Amino acid sequence: MKSRRTLLIRTGLGSAGAAAVPVLPQGQASDPVAAVEPEPVRPSVPVIPPPPARPPAVPGPSHPETPSTTGTAPAFQPLFTDAPGLNWAGSGDSRSSARAAQPPVPQPPVPQLPVALPAAVSTDEGAESAESAGSVELPLTARDIELIRASLAVVEPVADRATAHFYALLFLRHPEVRSLFPAAMDVQRDRLFRTLLAAARGAEDPAALRARMGALGRGHRRYGTLTGHYAPVGECLVQALARYAGSRWGDDTELAWRRAYRLISTIMIEAAEEDARTSPPWWQGEVVRHERRTRDVAVLTVRPDQAYPFRAGQYCSLETPWWPRVWRHYSFASAPRPDGLLTFHVKAVQAGWVSNALVHRAAPGDVLRLGPAAGAMTVDHAAGTDLLCLGGGTGIAPIRALVEEAAEHGGPGRSVEVFYGARHAAELYELDALRGLAGRLPWLTVRPVLSGTGPAEGALTGELPEVVGRFGPWSGREAVLSGPPAMVRRGVGVLLRMGLSAERIRHDLVGERASG
Repeated sequence: MKSRRTLLIRTGLGSAGAAAVPVLPQGQASDPVAAVEPEPVRPSVPVIPPPPARPPAVPGPSHPETPSTTGTAPAFQPLFTDAPGLNWAGSGDSRSSARAAQPPVPQPPVPQLPVALPAAVSTDEGAESAESAGSVELPLTARDIELIRASLAVVEPVADRATAHFYALLFLRHPEVRSLFPAAMDVQRDRLFRTLLAAARGAEDPAALRARMGALGRGHRRYGTLTGHYAPVGECLVQALARYAGSRWGDDTELAWRRAYRLISTIMIEAAEEDARTSPPWWQGEVVRHERRTRDVAVLTVRPDQAYPFRAGQYCSLETPWWPRVWRHYSFASAPRPDGLLTFHVKAVQAGWVSNALVHRAAPGDVLRLGPAAGAMTVDHAAGTDLLCLGGGTGIAPIRALVEEAAEHGGPGRSVEVFYGARHAAELYELDALRGLAGRLPWLTVRPVLSGTGPAEGALTGELPEVVGRFGPWSGREAVLSGPPAMVRRGVGVLLRMGLSAERIRHDLVGERASG
């Protein structure tokens, strides 16, 4: 008799138990309606209200300045004076303690689910394939990828209903995981399907799939995701897909999806386990300075509670105390500093929960959570390659950081051209600082660009990508683009048409990251 393999995952910070992708026995019904609808809702499960159409109004700063009799505001006393290593995760963290104070929801025991190939592939050929692949992950075949993509093509037009059904199954059967998710699930639903599409389309490139899913697994640590959460997620996902894939769903398609989920979850778990050895799931960061540059743009200076490793050009995710479990990504606006302080440029966007809180409510003394640094928009300064930088709006933040990093590595013999774009002159809030750097760095050139009407003294006029196209040639340079997704995409197209190779163009499209 063929022995069944069980995938054991090491436990530790950010994980617990063994990950498993359960397999339904032959003949067992997989219809989620039949499995869920007859069961009455347990009283202990809270009713989840629909997400609001817009975020509630953001009140004033939590630390307003108190007028004094002398006419001067009292000096701000920072909470983290020397970043003494106050980071903690789980018990002891005030936010986690507050959540733990809520009465737990009684849960039925979770059965141990085996990781094994279904009988449909328990032939000698299938067993030999599994043996050669090892016990960690089972590679996808060309037929698996074909079946997955075909089923996704059917589900994509009804993605909202499919993902909503998936979360309904998950929260009804496993209400203990509801606290890992934000109250409003609209963004989370969209993110799930985008991740599925990306994984399915990239399954033919194992290296790219491992890089993308590994980053996702590391990022999930900040939500409190444990290894034991992956099995119920996988089972509910398969059942939701089965309901909405129609005639494209069958035994072979289900097997392909189970293989795919086993592969993806294994990559994510291993990445989280590896990351847990050297990095906390998040850092605490105290706001020590809050500067309003325009009506909708603020520059925040944050002191992390312990050393925070990052490079210029990268970004991190931020969580505010006002919107728990809602994370948004912001680029670092300065290179690593000796004092360890971090700088972010934040623009309040319409209906942006986090951005509006950071711009209109955050004040010195507030404590944020920071996820680990991510992003590949970094530059190898040792090569001394000339740079072309395009920054639109608050996209100038990582450009400023890259210029500072280039100055630290020495600029003689290289050239850095910065095109800084906005609609109106008042929105070029970082122009004076960049011109100050250009005055001290002979290899740096800063060109402001305005696309709207109004005073444009010393500035070029037109859309930023098209203005860049008037200059050049840019061959031999590395290009870095940051800003609104439409601007970045147009800029990439212009540079490609001018002969710059795709390998020399770097960007982290904001549209691929949660914003707001």
